[in-house]
Amino acid sequence: MDEVETEVRKFRDWLKVLGLVTTKCKCGPGYPTPKDAMKGPREEIIYLPCIYRNTGIEAPDYLATVDVNPKSPQYCQVIHRLPMQYLKDELHHSGWNTCSSCFGDGTKLRDKLILPCLISSRVYVVDVGSDPRAPKLHKVIEPKEIHAKCDLGSLHTSHCLASGEVMISSLGDPEGNGKGGFVLLDGETFEVKGTWERPGGAAPLGYDFWYQPRHNVMISTEWAAPKVLKDGFNPAHVTQGLYGSSVHVWDWERHEIIQTLTLEDGLIPLEVRFLHDPDASQGFVGCALSSTIQHFYRNKEGTWSVEKVIQVPPKKVKGWMLPEMPGLITDILLSLDDRFLYFSNWVHGDVRQYDISDPRKPRLTGQIFLGGSIVKGGPVQVLEDPELNCQPEPLVVKGKRVPGGPQMIQLSLDGKRLYVTTSLYSAWDKQFYPDLIKEGSVMLQMDVDTEKGGLKLNPNFLVDFGKEPLGPALAHELRYPGGDCTSDIWI
Repeated sequence: MDEVETEVRKFRDWLKVLGLVTTKCKCGPGYPTPKDAMKGPREEIIYLPCIYRNTGIEAPDYLATVDVNPKSPQYCQVIHRLPMQYLKDELHHSGWNTCSSCFGDGTKLRDKLILPCLISSRVYVVDVGSDPRAPKLHKVIEPKEIHAKCDLGSLHTSHCLASGEVMISSLGDPEGNGKGGFVLLDGETFEVKGTWERPGGAAPLGYDFWYQPRHNVMISTEWAAPKVLKDGFNPAHVTQGLYGSSVHVWDWERHEIIQTLTLEDGLIPLEVRFLHDPDASQGFVGCALSSTIQHFYRNKEGTWSVEKVIQVPPKKVKGWMLPEMPGLITDILLSLDDRFLYFSNWVHGDVRQYDISDPRKPRLTGQIFLGGSIVKGGPVQVLEDPELNCQPEPLVVKGKRVPGGPQMIQLSLDGKRLYVTTSLYSAWDKQFYPDLIKEGSVMLQMDVDTEKGGLKLNPNFLVDFGKEPLGPALAHELRYPGGDCTSDIWI
């Protein structure tokens, strides 16, 4: 790159920081601001990883492409399936080769989907640019390369960086011990460059992460060591302190932990979300086992603090593995205007919407039950419930009784449609919802009231992964080709 190009790039980056870049320029991927993203086109297809590990079906996981355009004759249908190359990878989450963090770089193109594997530690790079409705495999990064160059394994969250690199979080080392580090990939060649963190600087446990460069900060969360969670949930591991209960604050420029925040009622902090506004110095973490939402923020002293702002109370039950049943908050997201927070209670079976105009005092504005463990006619009897007067009815959509509970969620760019799938992780699916293994998961859609708040199930939308050609599959995270609420970060 010559000196003129370098200066032009610096000038455009500075305009982006000032918020003066408009969508009329020929820029890079995504949108200049979150509010511009809300004006983006309606989603027409969704990509979902589908898992066969622990189902008894000897077939590789695959990437499903689902048509969600109501005007299409293939509406609510899986229109393409891209099988991976190996068995029992456990596809889980996905990310992009580039996103709105590179909006100022006109040379970047969002055309590769990154699929890290939770069990095999393999990384699949999928070409979705050549034909978005029929993705094809571009590259496979074998686990031995990740192990050798990074000493990491059990890969989870993938985010693109403004540098053009791709960063992937890990849960452990190659032997399955806990190790919360980060793999760096070249965003063009997808070669493994090494770790993002400094040598010896990994967190004791890992899971998700989100960065906010204007405040020189990244937050990472904790699930458990891979060897602890690999084959299912053991309640004894909780009392033994083997599950995470902290979030880690990283210096974004120095690549090192500067604070560790122990959470009150914060067992298994999973998904972390900063507010989308890149100037915001606060966000939220969903804690699965404690069923709490924690609000983190930069305090007056310039360090970071965290407080519990939502508690889903447990229910006293009979006929379940424990006498008290947690909601199990497994996914959270924020609308692009930072007005609403959504989360799923995978075990209780409800999806909730909160107004977070005051982030320290979220206000419940919408709630809907979509299956779960406490439905009428099931094996669980609720003995004491501080929230409900009676157990909810089973959910039936287009003649199918929905197995499992709501898990991964994704919001349309305009905030008016919320999609949900029902599989968490194959080993836990098998343990908590055996019917999921037999019947496969589903994908549902809710309509959202973006003015007053509220959720309403779309009775005409159902994607039934129990009818897949090779047998029932477990569909997980949802991605739109042009980016979404949980993939894109603005800088």
